[in-house]
Amino acid sequence: MSVSVIQEKVSRQLSRQSGKPALRPIKPLALNNEVASRKLRKGEATCVTEMSLLMACWKQNDFNNTVCSKEVSVFYTCVEKAQNKAKAKQGTQGRLLPKEANTLLKRFPNQSSEI
Repeated sequence: MSVSVIQEKVSRQLSRQSGKPALRPIKPLALNNEVASRKLRKGEATCVTEMSLLMACWKQNDFNNTVCSKEVSVFYTCVEKAQNKAKAKQGTQGRLLPKEANTLLKRFPNQSSEI
C-alpha cells in the first residue's frame, strides 16, 4: 500500500463525513497535575583508564604511592576535569527534577475543563 492510500484512510476515519470519528480518546485530553517520579540516570564512568593504570602501577610496586606519583596526579587531574565538566553541564541543562515539577504543578494546576 502506498503512503497516500494510508493517509486517505486515516483522514477518512478522522473526518466527520462518515459519522462519528473512529479514533476516540479514552481519557480526557488534558495534562495531569503531576509527573512520574523517576530517578535520573547516572552519567558514564569517567577516568576509568587512568584508574586502571594507577591500580596496575600499585600492583607492580606493592602499593607504594611514592613510585606511582605520576599516575596518581594524572588520575586526580582527570577527576577534577570531569567534576568541572559535570558542574558546567548541570547548570546549563535547564531541566526540572520531578519533585520540582510536581511542586510547580501543585502551585499552578491545569484547568479541569477541556478547551
